[in-house]
Amino acid sequence: MSIRDWPAAERPREKLLAQGAAALSDAELLAIFLRTGVAGRSAVDLARHLLDAFGGLRPLLEADLASFAAHLGLGPAKYAQLQAVLEMGRRHLAARLQRDSALESPQAVRDYLKARLRHEPHEVFACLFLDTRHRVLAFEVLFQGSIDGASVYPRQVVKRALAHNAAALILTHNHPSGVAEPSQADRQLTAKLKEALALVEVRVLDHFVIGDGEPVSLAEYGWI
Repeated sequence: MSIRDWPAAERPREKLLAQGAAALSDAELLAIFLRTGVAGRSAVDLARHLLDAFGGLRPLLEADLASFAAHLGLGPAKYAQLQAVLEMGRRHLAARLQRDSALESPQAVRDYLKARLRHEPHEVFACLFLDTRHRVLAFEVLFQGSIDGASVYPRQVVKRALAHNAAALILTHNHPSGVAEPSQADRQLTAKLKEALALVEVRVLDHFVIGDGEPVSLAEYGWI
């Protein structure tokens, strides 16, 4: 049965307009993005099939072009549309941070860092540089690879903070394993960077570890 033949309250687009996007399942959201199904499958049926094939919404969103386009109903055009949607989401989160103080919008900080780093297949270390009112000046990825005290250089972090004329910053890195629990190495690295940045009067406000769930704050653990 075509989606057009479903009761209006059950059609994904009408349901979204009536109840909001949060009321939709992953398959219903994806069906709106797909717009049409394929022979023998409605858009919702196709969406369910794709979610099962990829192992969920996140792997589908993070798939490369070759993996994405290999599935029936997808292709380079859909991939381009999806990347555009994801980038708009990241820019929207960035705009929220630039408008408000990072300390007054802690969830916005978490959402932004999660959007930027959660999909990375390797460890990435980055900084969110802030002005005197804790508004965002810039976000930069500074190091990639195994993140520990030997691979993150305080001199480079200090150099970039001075280049942005930052008064404060938020450190962040991801755990590709998905487990965001801070390690002893994470704590040691934070202490080393905090000490180096204090010499140029730049405050370290927090260090977030990004995994599959909510980002973990070292400040909330009392480690900053």
